[in-house]
Amino acid sequence: MDLGRVDVVLVRPARAANVAAACRALKNMGLSSLLMVDPPQGLDRAEVRALAYGAWDVLDAAQRRATLREAVADSALVVGTSGRPHPGAWTPRRLGAEAGARAGAGRLSVVFGPEASGLSDQELALCHLRVHIPADPDHPSLNLAQAVLVLAYELRIAGIPDPGAEAAGPRATAGEMETTLDDLREALVGIGYLNPANPEAILAELRALLTRAGPTPREVSLLRGLARQVRWAAERIARPAGGDDNLGPAPEETSR
Repeated sequence: MDLGRVDVVLVRPARAANVAAACRALKNMGLSSLLMVDPPQGLDRAEVRALAYGAWDVLDAAQRRATLREAVADSALVVGTSGRPHPGAWTPRRLGAEAGARAGAGRLSVVFGPEASGLSDQELALCHLRVHIPADPDHPSLNLAQAVLVLAYELRIAGIPDPGAEAAGPRATAGEMETTLDDLREALVGIGYLNPANPEAILAELRALLTRAGPTPREVSLLRGLARQVRWAAERIARPAGGDDNLGPAPEETSR
């Protein structure tokens, strides 16, 4: 989701301090568009502005609208937040993952209701979907700025590439995986781990394990080297007592 196409809408916020703290949360997460329906008095007080430290531009640029309908008129997707669980409500994580596709090239409005009561049923009816933050049932209440921060964070993090995924590199092909399993079959039969009459049952589980792991070509090469070394050692142990050692040196490691 392009964060420049996200509007956060505060409906009848009760306290100016909460609005200021919400502005700081938005600025922390790279959001800047704030609309308010019936904002509180006192947003210009020094002690209130101090709570918006570093995000005064977000606070000063906040737009006023007479109704929620006017505030979300330009949005392709309107999301209403609710403090109460609701069948079909999205989590903030799902919102981050799917909001961009649902909004398309249009704008996204994320709507927060008054601190004490939340959005009314009529206001929720203007929203295309609901989002509920699954807080601990023993203490589910979040203040306005906390709720804003949770949703803004999920929207932001969904658009940041995962450096771990990039570092993982290419995955081994099916052919490489099966060749590795062939070597593992011989090695594990050789040491008596697999039943030579029916090795496939355990091998199927090993195949599933490797599939879940998604190894790289380098990693399956290491496994093949390990399997060959195990097979070579098993053959040395199994040779007849006093017989000639015709097995030669250990196989070269495939990882070299």
